[in-house]
Amino acid sequence: MSSNQALQRVRHLFRAEKGGHTGSLDPLATGLLPVCFGEATKIAGGLLGARKAYTTVARLGQVTDTDDADGEVLRERPVPALSIEMLDAALGQLVGRIQQRPPIYSALKRGGEPLYAKARRGETVEIDTRPVDVHAFELQSAADLLDGVVEPGGMPQLRLHVECGSGTYVRSLVRDLGELLGCGAHVAELRRLWVDPFRDPRMWTLEDLQALAARDEAQLEACVLDIEAGMLAWPQVHVDLRQAARLQHGQDLPGPYAPAGEVAVMGPAGLAEGLGHVDENGRLRPQRMFRRAGSDTAG
Repeated sequence: MSSNQALQRVRHLFRAEKGGHTGSLDPLATGLLPVCFGEATKIAGGLLGARKAYTTVARLGQVTDTDDADGEVLRERPVPALSIEMLDAALGQLVGRIQQRPPIYSALKRGGEPLYAKARRGETVEIDTRPVDVHAFELQSAADLLDGVVEPGGMPQLRLHVECGSGTYVRSLVRDLGELLGCGAHVAELRRLWVDPFRDPRMWTLEDLQALAARDEAQLEACVLDIEAGMLAWPQVHVDLRQAARLQHGQDLPGPYAPAGEVAVMGPAGLAEGLGHVDENGRLRPQRMFRRAGSDTAG
């Protein structure tokens, strides 16, 4: 299923009027898909830009039109004799602030339409490179690739660890690694391990949640994290009840507050009031404030 289909099925289980996810997974991929319900959808956009980690398996010797195993094979090339040192050197060229060309089959939009829709119609799609941040791209294992030895006619697979910023495509990293090695490559497996700030997440399968919903609604509700758990990446500013009320009514606070930029506004008892913005003069302006049940601002 697509990421949106997964979101809608879980939203239905929790009877949530609003829901959003924090970054699509490729259809091939497994792993973590954080979802936000209700007022927490207001922080989903901020989590889209969070640092993420993946484990992926790269199959050498084949290039596909989607850069993964779901696509059609465009060409095959022999895999040269490779050493661990050669692999590490190639991986190192794809770490840091790099220019990356996204896959043709991607959810990026042009003219309001996803690129994959254009590609499926057979249209020619030209994609510019763009800067992305790759924090780590490391070899975990090369079980079927010995130093300098490749099985005749074989297609070795490499297991790789990736940590990257917003907008980075692991498929593109693997494709570009294959070009650096001179044989081409595509993603055979992909799993998202974590998304900041959820570095050690307790993940639930859809089947887990369905079983809980059938057994005990309270147990299902216990799976939901407090909204504060998703706001650890934002710098915090603290306000009292009177100041929180002013922000909830759309009024600025003179401060001075710090740091400048988008901040998590924390009220009494450590409860998040919403997201605000501190300008260059230290003035705090409300951006996306949360409406809590029972408050005079609740709808």
